[in-house]
Amino acid sequence: MAQQVNVQQPAKDRGYLPIADHGLIGNLRTAALVSIDGSVESYCVPNFDSPSVFARILDKNKGGHFSITPTAPFTTKQSYLPSSNVLQTKFLNDKGVATITDFLPRQPSSNTARPLLSWLVRRVEVVRGSIPLRVECAPAFNYARSPHTLKIVPDLSIPVSEANPTPHNKAYFSSPEAKLDLDLRFVHESSLSGVPEPEIELKPLDLMNKGHLGLGVCCDLTLEEGQAVTFILRTPPEHTYPDEARPSPEKARELGVPYEKLVLGASNLRAPDDPMLTKTLVHELLECTNQYWNAWIRRSSYNGAWKEAVHRSALALKLLIYEPTGAVVASPTFSLPEFIGGTRNWDYRASWIRDSSFTLYALIRLGFTHEANAYMDFIFERVRAKNPDGSLKIMYTIHGDKDFPEEELSHLDGHQGSKPVRIGNGAIDHVQLDIYGELMDCIYLGQKFGRPLGYDTWVAVRELVDYVCSVCHDPDLSIWSVRPPRTRHSKDSLNPSYDREVRGQKKHFTYSKVMLWVAIDRGLRLADKRSLPCPNRMKWITTRDDLYEEIMQKAWNKEKEYFGQSYEETDILDSSLMIMPLVFFSTPSDPRFLSTLKAILRTPERGGLTSNGLVYRYDVTKSDDGVGGEEGTFCLCTLWTIEALARAGQYDKAMLSKAIGMFEDFLQYTNHLGLCTEEISDAGEALGNAVQGFTHVTLISAAYNLSRMQEKYKI
Repeated sequence: MAQQVNVQQPAKDRGYLPIADHGLIGNLRTAALVSIDGSVESYCVPNFDSPSVFARILDKNKGGHFSITPTAPFTTKQSYLPSSNVLQTKFLNDKGVATITDFLPRQPSSNTARPLLSWLVRRVEVVRGSIPLRVECAPAFNYARSPHTLKIVPDLSIPVSEANPTPHNKAYFSSPEAKLDLDLRFVHESSLSGVPEPEIELKPLDLMNKGHLGLGVCCDLTLEEGQAVTFILRTPPEHTYPDEARPSPEKARELGVPYEKLVLGASNLRAPDDPMLTKTLVHELLECTNQYWNAWIRRSSYNGAWKEAVHRSALALKLLIYEPTGAVVASPTFSLPEFIGGTRNWDYRASWIRDSSFTLYALIRLGFTHEANAYMDFIFERVRAKNPDGSLKIMYTIHGDKDFPEEELSHLDGHQGSKPVRIGNGAIDHVQLDIYGELMDCIYLGQKFGRPLGYDTWVAVRELVDYVCSVCHDPDLSIWSVRPPRTRHSKDSLNPSYDREVRGQKKHFTYSKVMLWVAIDRGLRLADKRSLPCPNRMKWITTRDDLYEEIMQKAWNKEKEYFGQSYEETDILDSSLMIMPLVFFSTPSDPRFLSTLKAILRTPERGGLTSNGLVYRYDVTKSDDGVGGEEGTFCLCTLWTIEALARAGQYDKAMLSKAIGMFEDFLQYTNHLGLCTEEISDAGEALGNAVQGFTHVTLISAAYNLSRMQEKYKI
């Protein structure tokens, strides 16, 4: 008998799964990571940046989880429904096959009858044979810091039937300290005649010996073909209802009306955000959510190569949009390590100004103008609310706030022991002048392809360019937030936040200087394109041209023939400079740029930054950023390098062929669902926060331009 590979053995104490072994679901308010063995590993309620209720990916014992897993050996497969963000996880063994369908409900755009239901829906059904399963729901409120209580009480939101005249129970979790309540309800059903509905009994689950601060619930069930159970986790609304809102077969007989009609009438008496929980409603939610995602991706205008990868990236990017404000979160997860066991663990649940132009470019190229315009509105609000000195923050919360205080959660173990676990991001106060280039490029693209800006907004934009002219010769911390080694002062030796406040050594970083040039250049292009008034036009022109000359003189290493990371350290390579031809600072055929590109494409052993077709940001052994630890290759840098190669391929087809080969190799490093993280280790393991928006945006851009070049030159 052949030996089976990848068979998972049920274990009482489950360890960590690789970061890549997860799928993402969401509802444009928040998102959840679901592992290939059926566990919700990361989930913040109600918004992306809210405290977590499940964070098992950061602490396997006390982080909190919601798992549905076989209790017999099994293999697993995980996939999205076609053109959708509805996730299916399938468990298989000789005795049976079970499927979990996970989603956060969305209504079709045309359907306004029901408000958005902030529910986490998990439907498990057996499609062949029989399979034993264990369900555990063990929330850990407020990043596992707040205690909670559990009550198992009758569920009055589910209509009773003749067969089941008394309502079954639900679990009610309450955490006054976290100011959050949750309830876990379920609907059971059978789709085959002669097969009874499964019996479900929720029991308390005590995990306090592992560090939990309250009880969870569990149930063991053996489902057979045709049986299904749908679990719904939500924040229960606080409503009181008259008796008429709780139908029963007895009342239907008294009134002489069909029971189904009475249930429908009772639903109309309930609040729209708290409908009667029925089998019909559960099926409708799944169908409507799937239709929503299908309809959205059909709006894509992309018809180039690698369409499946591009559309999956688009669907992933859509999951990162915070619909109330139009902001795009950099990643829905926090503190996943850039190197296993390392300290580079950051919270990316905010909206970076730097991502703006790249995000807008991707949305526009795919034809998603509604999302592009909503994001532009978010950006313009930030421009109109500049700091008193005319500057902007490098990031804003998804609500548009300027404060995102960083904190270390010492009680959490970190993914595979990668400490510290951080929430918030102290870099929000960093001076990273490159953001003005990305911002102005975003505004310029918006004017070129989207909604025209008005005069008042132009005045705010004009003031921003004037500010850039005043600071373009200042040092900054640049794109990677390079930090010096930490220093301690005795009076602050016990205050970890003090380190974060002083962790910067400003330099004249080449990437920042290039993007400052972009900021002024796009301001001039906007003024010329729209014939907008520009009182300081001559100053802008002079400053832009002087800055270009300065970069060419001070960032160029004549001896090694490449652009250095900064004016101060021209001997250090930095792959962020692959942006030069992408923002039209230089032509892709410029000898200086080509020489820099070739230097970066060398292996680290030969002084370069490319390993196995993947590109590092810079050599951390040469550029001390004060954080310590190693890191993997950076997906963003790999994709920028690929696109730079593609553009250089206009003049050298060998480079275009190399770009295509590197891109197709890169796609093999996406996970089983086509999702990307921030980094990839030497061993090919996904690292950093998942799903990473910037990576998916640059993947779309690289695919678009590679496909265009491929078609043009018939390669």
